[in-house]
Amino acid sequence: MAAIGDIQRFPSPRKLVSYLGLDPRVRQSGNAPARHGRISKAGASEARHMLGEVAWKVMQTPGPMRAFFERVRARRGPQIAATATARKLTVLFWHMLTRGEDYAFARPAMTRNKIRQLELLTGAPSQKGRKGIAGGKSPKVFEAERELSRQAEAAYRRFVSDWKATGPAKAGAGATRGRASQRPSRGKAARQTP
Repeated sequence: MAAIGDIQRFPSPRKLVSYLGLDPRVRQSGNAPARHGRISKAGASEARHMLGEVAWKVMQTPGPMRAFFERVRARRGPQIAATATARKLTVLFWHMLTRGEDYAFARPAMTRNKIRQLELLTGAPSQKGRKGIAGGKSPKVFEAERELSRQAEAAYRRFVSDWKATGPAKAGAGATRGRASQRPSRGKAARQTP
C-alpha cells in the first residue's frame, strides 16, 4: 500500500500490474502476431522486488498459490514462476483492496501471532499470562489451519486438472462442459442472470 497509495487510482488489476512493471512487453508490427517478452520493469523496483520475495515464500507454504507456482514452474522454470506468482499476487491484492475483503485462505492464528510480534517490536506492553493475546499458539490450532491450507491447495490442483481435461471452454452459459448442464434440470427453474 505504501508503493501504490489509494487503490481507487487503478480501475483494473491490469493497470496495477502495469504500474508495478510486472506486465510483459509486447512487440508487434503490422498484422504480424504479437510477441510477448520479458516484464517491462516500469514503476517501483522496491515493490516489484518485495513481490518477488513473497512469491518465493509462497512456494514454501501450502495453499492455492503454491500450487499455481508449481504448475508454472513445471512448464517454464522457477524464475518465470516467481514472476508469474508476483503478478498473480498483485491481481489478488487489487481485488482484496477494492472489495475490502480478507484473503479467503488466510491462517488466522498465524496472522494474529505475526501482528502481536509486530506490536511488541513497536513497543506495545507485554501481557504475559493473559490468555488469547497472542492469538492461539496451540500446535493443534496451527496444524488444523495448515491442514485447511493443504485442502485448498488440493482443490486448486483438482480444478486445474479438470480444466485441462475438458480443454479450453467457450465463454458464457454452459462453458464448463461435462460438469454443468446447459439447460435447467427437470422441475427446476433456470438460473436468471441480471
